[in-house]
Amino acid sequence: MTKTFTQDDVIRYVYEETSEEENLLIEEALMVEPVLMGFFLDTLELRSLMNKIERQPRHSTVESILSYSANHFSAQLRRPRTHRGMV
Repeated sequence: MTKTFTQDDVIRYVYEETSEEENLLIEEALMVEPVLMGFFLDTLELRSLMNKIERQPRHSTVESILSYSANHFSAQLRRPRTHRGMV
């Protein structure tokens, strides 16, 4: 019986989420199914482009975190310390 591979199978293959046996079968399918091969090549290109994306938080997000941290630290310094077990 011939296995028909889907785009999901190709994505799993690209991200190395397939077994050795599946790899061989998918590679065979890629050689004989031009549409599947085209999808495979597009997926490789998209993965490469996505890996180049640099993620950075907005400046306002960083400022909010730093402000919260500074205020939290200041509140900790002002709070009187109590010792456990002592009355």
